[in-house]
Amino acid sequence: MPLLINGERIDLARPTGDMIRAYPHLEEKAKLLRSRPARVVEPKGLLYVQQREFAVTTPKDGSVSILGSDDATTCHIVVLRHTGSGATCLTHCDGSDTEAEVSLIMSSVKSFSDTTGYGRLEAHLVGGFNDDRQLSQKLTNQLLRAFDLQPDDVHLVTFCVTELNDREEKDIHFPIIYGIAVNVKTAEIFPATFPEKGPDEDLRSAHILTGATLTNIYDAKMEQLHIGPYFWRPFPHVDFWLEQDDKEILQNLSTSPLAEPPHFVSHIRSTLTFLKEHPFPSRSLFPDRKPRIYKKNEEGLWEQVCSDKI
Repeated sequence: MPLLINGERIDLARPTGDMIRAYPHLEEKAKLLRSRPARVVEPKGLLYVQQREFAVTTPKDGSVSILGSDDATTCHIVVLRHTGSGATCLTHCDGSDTEAEVSLIMSSVKSFSDTTGYGRLEAHLVGGFNDDRQLSQKLTNQLLRAFDLQPDDVHLVTFCVTELNDREEKDIHFPIIYGIAVNVKTAEIFPATFPEKGPDEDLRSAHILTGATLTNIYDAKMEQLHIGPYFWRPFPHVDFWLEQDDKEILQNLSTSPLAEPPHFVSHIRSTLTFLKEHPFPSRSLFPDRKPRIYKKNEEGLWEQVCSDKI
C-alpha cells in the first residue's frame, strides 16, 4: 500500500518541490519545527541512536522515554510511529541501503503493534540540506520511494528535509536542524542536541566506519541496550589517516565538509584511534562472541550488565 499525505497517495513522479507546494501544511509544519531552538537532552531516560543504528520501543518502557540522534548533515533521521500502540522507532539513515532499512524499521514497529486494529503508521523525516552533491535530495527520494513500496499504508506527517531544512550563509548551505528527539510517551518531536551519546561511542562509530549495515541496538522487552558483537578487518591506511591534518580529514571523510558540526574531526580521529587499537575485535572486544549489554540504573543512566547475570 502507498505512502499517503492527507489520505492521498503521493505522486512520486513529481519533483519534491511540486509535492511541497501541493501540501502547504507540510511546509508550515517544517517551518514550525525549524523555528524551535534545539533542546539539550540529558542522559536520563535517553537512548541515543548513531548513524546506521535504529531503536524501537513503546510508551510502556520503564527505562527509555526519549529516542534521539544528531550530527546529521546529508543524512536523514526517520521516526516511524504507530498511533495505536505508541510503538516508536528512530533511525539515522545515510543512503547505504534505504529500501532494506525502511523494511526493517517497518517490521520492527509492526512487531509491537496490531496494524489491523486501531491506529495508523506515521512517518516523520528530518535532515539533509541543499548540498553541492545533491546527496540529501537523493536520500529524500529514496526514503519516499521505499515507504511507498511497503505493504502497509504509511502517513507522511513531518517532512523537514533537504530544501525545507536548508539555510544559506555567504553562499554556503547548511542544515538548520542537525538532530531531533522523540518523546515515546507523548509523541512530541523536537530539535535536539545530546551532551552524552551513550556507552561505547567509539566502538559503535568504528562499526559504522567499517561498513556496517543498519543495526537494531535495543531490546525493548528486556529494556536492554545491546552493542555488538561487531567484527571488522584492520582498517586500511589507518596510520596514514591519523597523520593527516584536520582539513584533509574533513575534505576526505565527510559527505559535506563545509556543513559539519565543529566536533566532526575530533570524533573521526577518536574513531580511527579506536580502530588502530582494535584491529581484530574478535580478540580484543568480543572474544566470547557476546554483545555488551547495558541497562538503565536508578539514576536513569546506562550501566553495563555482566553476561552471567542475564
